[in-house]
Amino acid sequence: SGQINPESGKVENSNGSYQKRFRDLEGLYEDADAFQQMLPEWSDQVVYEVQDHRASEQPGDLIYGTTVMKPGCVGLEFFMTRGHQHQKAECAETYFGLTGEGVLLMESPEGDIEVKEIKEEIMVYVPPYWIHRSVNTGKNPFIFLFNYPADSGQDYGIIERNKGMRKRIISEGKEGWTMIVNEQYGEVE
Repeated sequence: SGQINPESGKVENSNGSYQKRFRDLEGLYEDADAFQQMLPEWSDQVVYEVQDHRASEQPGDLIYGTTVMKPGCVGLEFFMTRGHQHQKAECAETYFGLTGEGVLLMESPEGDIEVKEIKEEIMVYVPPYWIHRSVNTGKNPFIFLFNYPADSGQDYGIIERNKGMRKRIISEGKEGWTMIVNEQYGEVE
């Protein structure tokens, strides 16, 4: 067992971690010009960090951990994770809000879209086969706990190949967010 600090997202017995810096997220946002304008100041800043505990990679075992994501926008689009589908696509996942607020943008293989709000003490279930990405829609760090099968793996390429997901989450002003169509989705270069 391991303690998780809801204010910092620190996983006491973490044995894995990675960071995504702003520069690593090039191509993720629709407004490429806004990204380039932010790059000099933001390049080395960590947008999100993941810590996890992996007991083993054996089928039947679980991985759990936290994601800590800074607040911010590129143009109108909120900071987000790269998003993924599991390599073993039949594997599900759960997200549990610890601090801050955001949404989980989910897309089924058939193109159905669901957006689930995540806040403190809210659990969201990601069904098998669904692509998913988390988005910080608040003004504070967004910290959540995740849990998924140890042998599921992540496929990030599915989103890159399609130029993102079918929808984007953007700021609607003071407190709100809205979902818009990703105009670049499925474009072939």
